[in-house]
Amino acid sequence: MKFYCIADEDTVRGFRLAGVAGQAVASAPEAAQAVETAMAQRDCAVVILTEIVADGIRPQVERIRFEQQRPLIVEIPGPAGPLPGRKSLRQLAQEAVGIRIEEKGN
Repeated sequence: MKFYCIADEDTVRGFRLAGVAGQAVASAPEAAQAVETAMAQRDCAVVILTEIVADGIRPQVERIRFEQQRPLIVEIPGPAGPLPGRKSLRQLAQEAVGIRIEEKGN
């Protein structure tokens, strides 16, 4: 099972350091093509998109989520943090685990 990251240059670079392949994109058409490229890889099970990239290709993301069994599409906040109105990774983790996670020093 392989992961593939489609995001801004910094995010893709960070995932590459962790051994995850990816493609940096700067526009919705580039992102749409990158998603198609990832889907064409038979062993690609999870595609990681930043929220901004996913918002730019929302119809394609929703089509994949509702009509395809693979890959799993995961949206993460970008370098600037979560988009307004979206929960942070900390909040999502707290809800999933059911306990409050304190920051160091609090």
